[in-house]
Amino acid sequence: MRLVTLRTDDLTVAARLISDLEAAVLPGYADVGELLANPQWRAIAAAGGSVVRVTPADIAPVVPRPGKIVCVGLNYATHIDEMGHACPDVPTLFVKFPDALIGPYDDAVVPTFNAETLDFEGELAVVIGSRARHVKEQEAAAHIAGYTIINDYTQRAYQYRTQQWHQGKSLEKTAGFGPWLDTEWTPGPALETTLNGERMQHSPTDDMVFSPAALVAFISHLYPLNPGDVIATGTPDGVGHARTPKRYLGDGDTVRVAIEGLGHIENTTRVV
Repeated sequence: MRLVTLRTDDLTVAARLISDLEAAVLPGYADVGELLANPQWRAIAAAGGSVVRVTPADIAPVVPRPGKIVCVGLNYATHIDEMGHACPDVPTLFVKFPDALIGPYDDAVVPTFNAETLDFEGELAVVIGSRARHVKEQEAAAHIAGYTIINDYTQRAYQYRTQQWHQGKSLEKTAGFGPWLDTEWTPGPALETTLNGERMQHSPTDDMVFSPAALVAFISHLYPLNPGDVIATGTPDGVGHARTPKRYLGDGDTVRVAIEGLGHIENTTRVV
């Protein structure tokens, strides 16, 4: 199943995609995160409701207000090399707040005082479907609702100002997230990021140091993961900051992140 959060006037509603242009509304659920909080979410989503037409502008962040967005740095060997780091023994974690999220086709609006050294990081995202606390790696897949796409939009000057990355990783209204949650998809197909149509990143999504199951297990031993929580699993090589010369984002630059089977997100930076 492909689950989406749709905008309807000033509200949102959870829905199941029937095709690229139609979705069955799931009455009583304002978004996919609220739906996942119900242990019977699979049956509810399969049943569906009234059918509506869908346009790109209708699609909100797939989970608009996750309780947690846990991001993983340095999780592709090629990206670790290009950033000049040693391969970690355990996942490198930081957090992003829900205020950073935008829809899969929304503009990333950045005030001028935050607009230097902006960078893209196309990533596969894991969405939790049932509470995971102290789970083993071999049990972790049962706690994953499905997968989607996120751009870990980054302000590099802020990121590297201190040893803590968070301040460069959670700019308001910058991180494209969606377009849908696929409950049947499995890691493997390639992730591709383009900037104004030019390929920047390309890598299999299972070419990670720590797999999604390993991440769920590790994080669940630090704190519980609840339905609707999100793990951004890290980015492959090709980011703008690691290039020579560096390729930062400016006003009007469009970043597209695509994963076969998960669709794509496409966000344009607007400096205001």
